[in-house]
Amino acid sequence: MPRRALAERRPWLLASLAFGISYFFAKDAAVPGLYLMLWKGAGVALLAVYALLHGGARDGRLLAGLLALGALGDMLIEIDTGAGGAAFFAGHVVAIWLYARHRRATVTPSQKFAAVALLVVTPIISYLLPADRAAAWPVALYALALGGMAGMAWTSAFPRYRVGVGALLFVASDLLIFAQMGPLAESPLPGLAIWPLYFFGQFLICTGVVRRLGEQPGSVITSV
Repeated sequence: MPRRALAERRPWLLASLAFGISYFFAKDAAVPGLYLMLWKGAGVALLAVYALLHGGARDGRLLAGLLALGALGDMLIEIDTGAGGAAFFAGHVVAIWLYARHRRATVTPSQKFAAVALLVVTPIISYLLPADRAAAWPVALYALALGGMAGMAWTSAFPRYRVGVGALLFVASDLLIFAQMGPLAESPLPGLAIWPLYFFGQFLICTGVVRRLGEQPGSVITSV
């Protein structure tokens, strides 16, 4: 890719990293709620803009859509957990659609096993974690989409060590959220790990998908 084009595209990623990393240090500071909520959503929202501008036509819009839903979920969850979860659920559905459009030509038995395990084990573990058993079924339903998204990402044609790993980081982040509702309620670990795992998971997914789309004929970008 021409050096000038790369220089023009980096600011979206750099701005995303700036907001995403700085939010981790600002989230416990004395920042007014509305500003902190917008700060939280900005990191992934900027990834959505990057995907929309440089991810190609239809698939770039799908990627931008799932990232935009993630950013919306980041903000809504500060107001209403159910609304935020619904936005993330919708984002997982869009991600599954995107990954289904880019199936890997050959999937090994171990890769198939990993995908099925993610689909099955993620909701089972999620169901067992909340101390409030009334929340267990909604959490498991959400986690079914989460595990399906990760399994499809792992067996898609997108770079596994970006998109696949990014999806796994997303799963780990959400499992820590559910663990915070139960066995890790008093542990500092979720507060330290949830946001970095989630944000860098989304970052890897975005850059990995854009890179793959850019390698296809007629695309607008060849690397990130």
